[in-house]
Amino acid sequence: MNEYIVYSKRCFVEDVFIEAALHIKGKVIYKIYKDWYEVSDNLPVFDYGSLIVMPGIIDAHVHINEPGRTDWEGFDTATKAAAAGGISTLIEMPLNADPVTTTVNAFEEKIKASKDKLHVNCGFYGGIIPTNINDIEGLIKAGVFGIKGFLTHSGIDEFPNVTKADLEAIAPVLQQYNIPLLLHCEVSDTNVPVVTNPQSYQQYVASRPQVWETNAIDLALDIQKRYDIRVHIVHLAAAQGIQRIQQHKKGTDKLTVETCPHYLFFNEETIPDAAPIYKCAPPIRDRYNNEQLWNAVTAGTVDFIASDHSPAPPERKQLAQGDFFTAWGGIAGLQYTLPVMCSLAQTRGIPLEKVIPLLTSQPASFLGLGHRKGKLAVGFDADITVWDDTKKIKIVEENVQHRHKETPYLNYTLEGEVLHTYVNGIQVVKDGKIQVLDSGSVLIR
Repeated sequence: MNEYIVYSKRCFVEDVFIEAALHIKGKVIYKIYKDWYEVSDNLPVFDYGSLIVMPGIIDAHVHINEPGRTDWEGFDTATKAAAAGGISTLIEMPLNADPVTTTVNAFEEKIKASKDKLHVNCGFYGGIIPTNINDIEGLIKAGVFGIKGFLTHSGIDEFPNVTKADLEAIAPVLQQYNIPLLLHCEVSDTNVPVVTNPQSYQQYVASRPQVWETNAIDLALDIQKRYDIRVHIVHLAAAQGIQRIQQHKKGTDKLTVETCPHYLFFNEETIPDAAPIYKCAPPIRDRYNNEQLWNAVTAGTVDFIASDHSPAPPERKQLAQGDFFTAWGGIAGLQYTLPVMCSLAQTRGIPLEKVIPLLTSQPASFLGLGHRKGKLAVGFDADITVWDDTKKIKIVEENVQHRHKETPYLNYTLEGEVLHTYVNGIQVVKDGKIQVLDSGSVLIR
């Protein structure tokens, strides 16, 4: 259907809910009517009553792992899960694909691997490792949305961590092209307790203390200030980093920060031993830390929310053995960002008007897509999510679209049910079921 109307009493337009009719023509929002009598009589109308109609969610941090590790996830299953969760656009990390996206050839190979498998829009980051300093400009020219680096071991040997000297070497190129440097902010050291029980979650948390994050954040802030480049701190987990981030932001608009739903939803006190389904790095910390992170979100210190979806097969997650130290560190949660955030907002009395931009317009702005995505506005892409904030959903395996059904959200009951997802004007999800495949586009910066 090339031209139609989407109507609701609660369309999220200009950061408020209003009654409106969206006139979709082709792939874009052609007009927005606030008075029903203006709407053409001869167009099909999707009347969603009082359901929320909002911009499609943009997830700016996803590990799809293709090519090379499609047994971990893959474009087909990841983008199905995204669509089912109301996500219309995601940006894929340079690892854990094989080859990792650290050269233009690897970038081109990844794009080819995504052919006929994108059910939502997908862009890509490039990676910085010690041996590819001379490849960074080529990756930028090829169209990556940013350059990602680790300041500690990434978990796979083909994507080693970088040093301060490596970052200094590429800073002039990043500054020239105004491309963000995304950093996994942990700097490891040996000043940690001896592990006596690898199944203990408390020992795992103690093995990656907050000072690892704050030391790395200090390094990131120093690089940002000295080279005046865009720096983005991914998956902030340590509340002790908040104050220094707030202080640094007073002097620049080139520092951005994300955190993830799992750092706000789960806490150390309720994670059982021998349950590495909860393992991620940095680790999920205690309730007090969660509160501080949430305060940073509501205060605007955190710029947006991203899933950091990083799945692995059950045997790689050591689910049978329960070993936190040998298990892959990553949370599978791509499909459930919206209901998790809706649940948190309802619990804390935070209006959805404050939460939705964290999932839409703010990641769009970070990615340089704010002129066409992240808002319901005339001329913007017709990426639309329709959902019911009054309905509860229970997470059960049969509804999980990820390749592997294991997720720490399994059996939780969450607030908010995604019913319809439109991607580039095409209704990909209808009544919670995927209807149309291969409607996404490759995004090139």
